[in-house]
Amino acid sequence: MKFFVDTADTAEIKALAASGLLDGVTTNPSLIAKSGRKILDVVAEICALVEGPVSAEVAATDYDGMMREAAVLRAIASNVTVKLPLTPDGLRACKALTGEGVMTNVTLCFSSAQALLAAKAGATFVSPFVGRLDDIGQDGMELIADIMQIFGNYAALTTEVLVASIRHPIHLIQAAKMGAHVATLPPAVLRQLYHHPLTDKGLAGFLADWAKTGQTIAPPAGA
Repeated sequence: MKFFVDTADTAEIKALAASGLLDGVTTNPSLIAKSGRKILDVVAEICALVEGPVSAEVAATDYDGMMREAAVLRAIASNVTVKLPLTPDGLRACKALTGEGVMTNVTLCFSSAQALLAAKAGATFVSPFVGRLDDIGQDGMELIADIMQIFGNYAALTTEVLVASIRHPIHLIQAAKMGAHVATLPPAVLRQLYHHPLTDKGLAGFLADWAKTGQTIAPPAGA
């Protein structure tokens, strides 16, 4: 499974990229607004920090507007993935951009039928939002299971399932068990993956025992 981070905070991205964990980044208009910076500057900086796909979303809602904005975004760097809404015009733009060799991410997917449409349009990624479905009393992970089953029936479908709106590590583990290709996580959730009380307890014990030895790990004298 590929790990993307869902943020426009370049300091967070730089820190996480140094760990070698990041395969890409996703942004959206809300995250860009939260950064307080210009979208072109933010996306350019992110693209310089990570080699993998960086999703940058159009704000237009009509086909012509989407294509104009996509031209600006794709010119930033070769790893820009143009993010498009799952609407008729968004799918039309997806097909056109895919035909031109541009990576695309069709977002705001809430049904398996919508995911199938995105795949038919040639999307590089489709982003089902599991947390938002949970918020309205549905099981977001059931959607991932359905999409993975459908996509698995057709070898010709190459669209990758990018699980979005992840709220906690359990979402990630469930998605991985289902074989989802990508998960995009907020930085805080990604960092939660490191932690386990037994790891912390074990490390504290090792350090306490080591301190009792009075030793240090250092090069031999004169080396």
